[in-house]
Amino acid sequence: MNRIVGILFQSTRAIVAFKLRTVFCLISVAMGIASITIIVAATEGAYQKAFEMVERFGPDAILVIGGTEEARAIGNREKTLTLDDVDAIKDSFPTAYLAVPMTGISDVTVSYRDRKYQTQITGSGSNYSLAWSWPVVEGSDISEEDVKGFKNIALIGRYLAVKLFGEKNPIGRHLLVKGIPVQVVGVLQERGTTPRGGNLDNRMILPITTVMRKLQNERTYVTVIRVRFMDQARLDYQVEELKRFLRQRHRIPEGEPEDFMIVSPKEIITFLVALTGSLVLFLGVSGIISLVVAGFVLANLFLLSVRERSKEIGIRRAVGAKQRDVLIQLLSESVILTTSGGLLGFVLGILSSRLLMLIAEFPIHFSWKAFAVGLVLSILVGLVFGLQPAYRAARLNPIEAIRK
Repeated sequence: MNRIVGILFQSTRAIVAFKLRTVFCLISVAMGIASITIIVAATEGAYQKAFEMVERFGPDAILVIGGTEEARAIGNREKTLTLDDVDAIKDSFPTAYLAVPMTGISDVTVSYRDRKYQTQITGSGSNYSLAWSWPVVEGSDISEEDVKGFKNIALIGRYLAVKLFGEKNPIGRHLLVKGIPVQVVGVLQERGTTPRGGNLDNRMILPITTVMRKLQNERTYVTVIRVRFMDQARLDYQVEELKRFLRQRHRIPEGEPEDFMIVSPKEIITFLVALTGSLVLFLGVSGIISLVVAGFVLANLFLLSVRERSKEIGIRRAVGAKQRDVLIQLLSESVILTTSGGLLGFVLGILSSRLLMLIAEFPIHFSWKAFAVGLVLSILVGLVFGLQPAYRAARLNPIEAIRK
């Protein structure tokens, strides 16, 4: 035990003595470990974000979007979903406890007295709050009577409420939407931004019948249908059943593409996993290359160090040090250096990730995994690339080493 402690003490003294070598090794290893740390943290952050999005989207919910893929690809909005489709879904799927039609109008200027704001208008069936698990914190939700009565009422987001009403209570006050007076009946809970940075709290929700008849001059077609099922475990099966049902209703021949698209939590996770995979591949290759370069830098610096310290090694061997003692000392120096570089790299990774989150708002989540992966890799670099110089030092002939 005393022998091992003595070897480690000698290793530490050598690290302190060869300052330039130490600095180069620390920097080279730290850069590689910083990259790996960011990769692991970004991967965990992306997965965490994916499940947060699924929770917000609704793990028991799907979104049926009208239009063919070709039309959506070129930015066109085909009208393929109808209010009759919504009623048919309610009648044919007993496990669908909600089927809410929606439509939208972008860039609509709404005003209250001398204040104006450009927002997005969403037309929705009743129970918008329940459909999106989005609580109404003030006032009430859109009811079935509001939809059937073409009422000029609205839910608004918290951001829009502040922009138009400031500190005043918006409930009961009237806005002008394209010249139509609309009474605010509810304010939605603050939700922040979308993954792309869009503001979720600047929207206005009106009864879908009001939007279709009074703003769009439309009586039949809707943009999307939000459906929620009771049996969450069988959601994939329900999606396939709904797809077959809508194909039959829309009389789409076998082999022809659908004139609608169904988005489920599975698609959200698949998309984010693919996006994360691309980032991990890019950063992973960069990180591995950095670590390999760091390893070669370490090996070359240690080979030079062995040459410079050949006399010291020869004297140690001459006074009784064994080959394994020299081997363990050089390997200890290598591992201590790379481990220290790994710890420094972990700190650099945390600082770099904070910058990444600030600039790109990319989800980063640090846990013990990021630290453990960085530490294990740094130790492996020390062992693998320090082995050859250590082996060469251990094989030096004591007499020839002293003569040199």
